Amino acid sequence: MPEDSKLARIRAILAKAEDPAATPAEAEAFFSKAAELMAKYGIEQAMLAASDPSADKVGHRTIVIEGSYAEERRLLAALIAKEVSVEPILSRHRKRGEKRYTYSVELYGFESDMERAEMLYTSLSLQASNGLRTTRPAWWEDTTLATHRKAWLRGFTASVVQRLKDAEKRAKGEAEAVHGSSVALVLADRAALAKQAADAANPNIGHYKPRTRSSSAFEKGQRAGNAADIGSARLTGRRTAITA
Repeated sequence: MPEDSKLARIRAILAKAEDPAATPAEAEAFFSKAAELMAKYGIEQAMLAASDPSADKVGHRTIVIEGSYAEERRLLAALIAKEVSVEPILSRHRKRGEKRYTYSVELYGFESDMERAEMLYTSLSLQASNGLRTTRPAWWEDTTLATHRKAWLRGFTASVVQRLKDAEKRAKGEAEAVHGSSVALVLADRAALAKQAADAANPNIGHYKPRTRSSSAFEKGQRAGNAADIGSARLTGRRTAITA
């Protein structure tokens, strides 16, 4: 099956998960298949590029994030990128006279990996929006709706990122059973090249360490993340890299 057809199939599964009418059981089924296909596609592209460097090259893209809870969505995009061997640089910019920042995530990595990162972020951002519309603070919590939803988004992100990590690990193990230790070496080289490209383009950056909020919202977001389907001009200003 050609690679374009594989990506189209993954997009179709993600689209089903983005439907607000999807039940948790349906979303879980979509996740199982889409996550498997996404991880396998990434390894297939990595091995192909190892034998033919012209098949996949290191590049740069920018995801601009606007609207409500942009800072939390930026974190979602950045951590997704890290799990698919893409190096993210977090940026924010505010024009003179404006109150709000414009947030963005600059991606550095191989084209196929950046495509995976963008697909996943687009789908999961929509799925998160569906969940945000229904979540409310517990009756006993003294918090605003905005603070509650920020915590929910961080819980959702934490869960989704762990599921991505697990899917990538399984796919790597299956590929190593066929190709041997060369798979780990190829993936490590790709991640290193992505980081080199990011470091070269951003020699002076700060470091951003994600924070979590302890509340029922974080746990609700984690539960929503467990049910999510995870299979989808340069700005000047503050730029940060993700640290563990």
